[in-house]
Amino acid sequence: MRIVPGIVLAVTAVVLTACSGGGGETTAEKTSTTTGSGDTSTPATTTPGQQDCAAGYLAQFTTRQKLAQLLTVGVTGAADAENVVRTEQVGGIFVGGWTDKALLGQHQIDKVTAAARTPLMVTIDEEGGRVSRIKDLVGVAPSARVIAQTMSADEYYRFSLERGQKMKALGITVDFAPDVDVSSQPDDSVIGDRSYSDDPAVVTEYASAFIRAMQEAGVGTVMKHFPGHGSGSGDSHTGAVHTPPLDQLRESDLLPYRDLIGSGAAVMVGHLDVPGLTTPDVPASISPEVMTLLRQGTGYGAAPFDGVIFTDDLSGMAAITARMSIAEAVESALVAGADNALWISTDAVTEVLDRLEQAVTAGRLPGSQVDASVLRMAKFKGTAPRC
Repeated sequence: MRIVPGIVLAVTAVVLTACSGGGGETTAEKTSTTTGSGDTSTPATTTPGQQDCAAGYLAQFTTRQKLAQLLTVGVTGAADAENVVRTEQVGGIFVGGWTDKALLGQHQIDKVTAAARTPLMVTIDEEGGRVSRIKDLVGVAPSARVIAQTMSADEYYRFSLERGQKMKALGITVDFAPDVDVSSQPDDSVIGDRSYSDDPAVVTEYASAFIRAMQEAGVGTVMKHFPGHGSGSGDSHTGAVHTPPLDQLRESDLLPYRDLIGSGAAVMVGHLDVPGLTTPDVPASISPEVMTLLRQGTGYGAAPFDGVIFTDDLSGMAAITARMSIAEAVESALVAGADNALWISTDAVTEVLDRLEQAVTAGRLPGSQVDASVLRMAKFKGTAPRC
């Protein structure tokens, strides 16, 4: 069993004001520091009222329910989704290529969301091009590369706004897009035409247009795959992926994140081995060093990030599954500093939550760190209370 140790990690004492559903829009926020031992220092700028408000929000959950808010799981259809929401109250479900489209197309999602005691995050990875799950419901979109070659950024904004509005009407609240990888790989490679360009400025321009459009439509966005998959050595679906060293990523791959870190989008961390950053055999998605780089920002010239950190799929990619079980991977990711663990089935949810409860009890996963992630998720989903 491989468990990533606790780390020093910046977390938010969230200013609990209402924010638009799923849009992840930024508000004024203050930071505190959580250590691996669970100690939290309260900044002088956080008022007692704000602390009380956060505590009141968190008090509605048991420890297990808090942990469930940090899970997003793939579902096969309405029955599978309703069962996992009703029995374990997971924070999010994921609609994949294998999911019965009646869940969205016939509004079966309404019954699923009604089973959630806390508003449910309904996610999808609708990038366009070859990663398009619901083109029959929202229309066809070209690949990112074709878009950047054939549309202006303003045209792409309007195009994305229309699709985002259709997605919102179907019940989708979060899109795991845009792909902000900087890549010159052939179109059919693992990233390839999913990348807007091999020019970081072009990637930033088009990703910004997409994020703004989706936020206007009320759909949250997630930039991926941090810290940069565009020049990776392989496909994390089939095995380990090695990127260029961190110094090279700073010159290109990390620039879109640097420039969009305040956009309101969340960030998805990939299963990437990064020389000069990650420990051998500890990919980015479960790496404390990667989470620290993203949270602090100083390692690549960015502002600190206190939005939601998602993992890439932890169950369907050999870069993770060849190294550990899904329960080990979820624990490792959350201990490292991720806010939300994603995988593509509901099979292991009970096992995962059992293990996470044990991790909290044993002190491997500090309760204060869990609370900070629950608050970030609430803000991203637009469910933080008015205080």
